[in-house]
Amino acid sequence: MLILTRKIDEEIIIDSEIKIKIISISENNIKLGITAPPNIEILRGEIYEKVVQSTREAISQIKNSTTPLPVLKINKMKKKNEKS
Repeated sequence: MLILTRKIDEEIIIDSEIKIKIISISENNIKLGITAPPNIEILRGEIYEKVVQSTREAISQIKNSTTPLPVLKINKMKKKNEKS
């Protein structure tokens, strides 16, 4: 883990595309501003953990399901010149 000391309005730049700026500092809080390309998802840690947990639960339910997946039937089309 990299640990840095920053002051208000100072930034941290990651891979030249992600900027993290210190917006404000109070007794128990630090406000960060994050600028990143739209294809990069940014989540708070507790939200990320909930997403991971719900994904694991969904996968577990699918694996433990006794309901078989539906079988798709494909009707072959007859050629125009083919007689029935």
